[in-house]
Amino acid sequence: MLDRIAWPILALIHLMPALAFFRPAMLTRLYAVTPQSPSFLLLHHRAALFLVVFTICVWAAFDPATRRIASVAAAISMVSFLALYWQAGSPPSLRTIALADLAGLPFLAIVAWRAFSPA
Repeated sequence: MLDRIAWPILALIHLMPALAFFRPAMLTRLYAVTPQSPSFLLLHHRAALFLVVFTICVWAAFDPATRRIASVAAAISMVSFLALYWQAGSPPSLRTIALADLAGLPFLAIVAWRAFSPA
């Protein structure tokens, strides 16, 4: 039961940045970067990687065989951002993203525990 709730929540955390892959104009709104900037291409690629994390979280909600790798992918995405955010001095412009990832950590802990604990 917890898996059916936690995996979609983790997917939703990654949905907004994943949608930027299909709607690149969102990159300007989300990150204040113009299409002429070299960073725009990098952020567009980043959106594709968020799409991977989103997809694997949705997949894990239905397929227990994918839950270990999905846990690892979501953990790398969320924990690495939080660590980098903290190291960068917690920039206020990225606070909402950090709070979303922070709010998702309990759900990540639940799914990771269930994915890696013996059956």
